[in-house]
Amino acid sequence: MRILALPFLLVATSVGAQEAPGGNYVSFEFGVGVQNAPSYFGAEDSDLAMSGAFLNPSLSIGSLAFGQGSDAYGLGATGSFRIVNERTAAANLELGGLADIDMAIEVGGGLTYSTQNSEVFAVGRYGVVGHNGWVGEIGGDYIIQPSDHVELRVGPRLFFGDDTYSNTYFGVDAAGAASLTSSSDSVVDAFDAKGGLLSRGIEVSAEYSFNDNWGLVGTVNYDTLLNDAAKSPIVQTTDQLGVSLIVTRKVTWSF
Repeated sequence: MRILALPFLLVATSVGAQEAPGGNYVSFEFGVGVQNAPSYFGAEDSDLAMSGAFLNPSLSIGSLAFGQGSDAYGLGATGSFRIVNERTAAANLELGGLADIDMAIEVGGGLTYSTQNSEVFAVGRYGVVGHNGWVGEIGGDYIIQPSDHVELRVGPRLFFGDDTYSNTYFGVDAAGAASLTSSSDSVVDAFDAKGGLLSRGIEVSAEYSFNDNWGLVGTVNYDTLLNDAAKSPIVQTTDQLGVSLIVTRKVTWSF
């Protein structure tokens, strides 16, 4: 099975210092699972595929500790990472004639502000593989912890992309427009997709911790494509729904 497009924050490294929980260490959670999501941005059909996650990194050196922790509230810094799956005409016959897009990897970072029951973030990423555009995300979560083992989150999301990113995934050149026109009942014009606010949506997640090391995370996200992303002739629907279920494992190295 293939890896599907997934965004993951390297969640909230605290700017302030806090008492180390015991010795020097680096810790993070990684996970694998499955996701059902649109075949490509704007697709009507969905694919079931493998998924992954990298969450909650933290570092402790001497008396200083940075990262997730019970006292890690307030202003913080975060990393951000996303994989966008390849888009091919062979796998999506309705895109016949359009150039294939390789799998993309985006890396970056931003700021967070967290309290016991909420968190907001703003991050930016650059496409180091697959595309060379800039993207940004702004969002927030209301957090409920009904028990020591359960955490529920819900909050809005806004997604931005520059001209390069937008034209990569939503643009259609003259050759592609001619090919799409010949394979459909209507004329498709070339489309130069401009950047800006490309989608808005909401994300809901639930995390269950079996113990200190193992957990299960379920996520549902719903987005609506906006502006030039919604106007693109390759977009079949502006409604984008994704569902994922991931088993996580905490890893800690002491030094």
